Amino acid sequence: MKADVIVVGAGLAGLAAAAELGDRGKHVIVVDQEGPQNLGGQAHWSLGGLFMIDTPEQRRMGIKDSRALALNDWMGSAQFDRPEDDYPRQWAEAYLDFAAGEMRPWLYDMGLRWFPVVGWAERGGSFANGHGNSVPRFHITWGTGPGVLEHFIRRCKEHEAAGLVSFKFRHQVDQIEMQDGAAVGVSGSLLAEDDAVQGAATSREVVGEFRHDAGSVIVASGGIGGNFELIRKVWPKDRLGRAPKSMLSGVPAHVDGRMLGISEEAGGHVINKDRLWFYTEGVKNWDPIWPHHGIRILPGPSSLWFDAEGNRFAPPALPGFDTNGTFKAILDSGYDYSWFILTQKVIKKEFALSGSEQNPDFTDAKWSKVIKERFLAGAKATGPVEKFKEHGEDFIVADTLSELVKGMNALTEDALIDEAHIQAQIEARDSQVDNPFCKDAQVIAIQTARHYRGDKLSRTAKPHRFLDPDNGPLIAVRLNLITRKTLGGLQTNLDSQMVGSNGQVIPGLFAVGEVAGFGGGGYHGYNALEGTFLGGCIFSGRAAGRSKAIS
Repeated sequence: MKADVIVVGAGLAGLAAAAELGDRGKHVIVVDQEGPQNLGGQAHWSLGGLFMIDTPEQRRMGIKDSRALALNDWMGSAQFDRPEDDYPRQWAEAYLDFAAGEMRPWLYDMGLRWFPVVGWAERGGSFANGHGNSVPRFHITWGTGPGVLEHFIRRCKEHEAAGLVSFKFRHQVDQIEMQDGAAVGVSGSLLAEDDAVQGAATSREVVGEFRHDAGSVIVASGGIGGNFELIRKVWPKDRLGRAPKSMLSGVPAHVDGRMLGISEEAGGHVINKDRLWFYTEGVKNWDPIWPHHGIRILPGPSSLWFDAEGNRFAPPALPGFDTNGTFKAILDSGYDYSWFILTQKVIKKEFALSGSEQNPDFTDAKWSKVIKERFLAGAKATGPVEKFKEHGEDFIVADTLSELVKGMNALTEDALIDEAHIQAQIEARDSQVDNPFCKDAQVIAIQTARHYRGDKLSRTAKPHRFLDPDNGPLIAVRLNLITRKTLGGLQTNLDSQMVGSNGQVIPGLFAVGEVAGFGGGGYHGYNALEGTFLGGCIFSGRAAGRSKAIS
């Protein structure tokens, strides 16, 4: 087949590019190695959070934000320090312009809406010019990830009906066809039909071949989070220490990174391979869909965090503050897991599980369900959280600390936790709860969080003594390391054109979304501020779709 543009990957970034190209009257073929049930890719499973700046939602919550403040936060988090970070830095600044300007009104006109309470994700380290969000910026989309995808899918389907966009599923690209240094199409394997449920691993049985020609090729194939072998090859040992022996996967198996190597063979240049964004608060899904399926806990600030031997982590290794710093602290402990200890009052108010399927009230976008789940459930947490507490193998519930410690030791079979040591640390923390001059950094952080009415309303429990039976039962959660996003990727200019190792643009070849490090080959630098993954897919896909280099 012949088209103006071929898009490799039917995730959010690819859909954004195809929608924009269709608006321009371009003929587009979208190829994807998965079936139609996986249209939308990883974004389907997301919470739908978007990093936006100085929005009506923020202002209504009393948040004063600005592009200048966001730039300080972003650059302090990114810590760009390599010669190849020039394009990523340009992309970061361009995204901030977008997030502070056209992004919200453009998406609003498309039909997107947001939950009125803005989340305060990735609060950072210890200094004002360092890592972290100074203010809440995490805007949860009504409908979560499917609610974001809905509008891009709708636009693409309208173009499909008009004969401008066609979808070719179970088409696995094996090669980008090049001629005189320019991309002219793709070729690969036709895979056997497979009606596995969305997200499940599918067959790789080859039943044929294909080739499609086009004047431009946009690679939108995602990252490497489902490919443990590739992850270990690029693991940043010098920065984070040894690679984990045991990990959970936060993404389906088809997030395999195949197109990175294929793009390099065509002349693309992958940079910042070692910059990864994986999480520390993973729990095994008691009802898994894909291999090693893990779910991330999105914690409020109150859970006490201990290493595998029962030693409390030092700040800023606090829940929701510094992902990479805490990741390193866990690996430095010599183990691949850690522990939360909390109470029922904390789990009720502070535990959210990442993902559309774990937040059916937000995904259904119905206020009646949100109010019922989060405000009228008495002492219970949301339904999905309570199910994990009941069925999840990483959760232990007990009326006494002695029973809790016995359960923790039985779960790991290492018997590393000493009850007296744990009790002394919790008692020390409890002694600061009612102290207005408190010196415990975590208790101070809790008090600060409750100054923001969004956190006080829905995300931060009132400080209380954990060892007071009236606040129980006690809960321990074994936390596993979980893969998610790769921050590096194919180097691109601001038109999403691939840039080779010689610094020259490769004619007709583009990269968008996670495969491009969400822009430029890694616009996050070393740390993500959250809400910047979906945002980066939309922004980079839009840039490719609107690029004047596609005539």
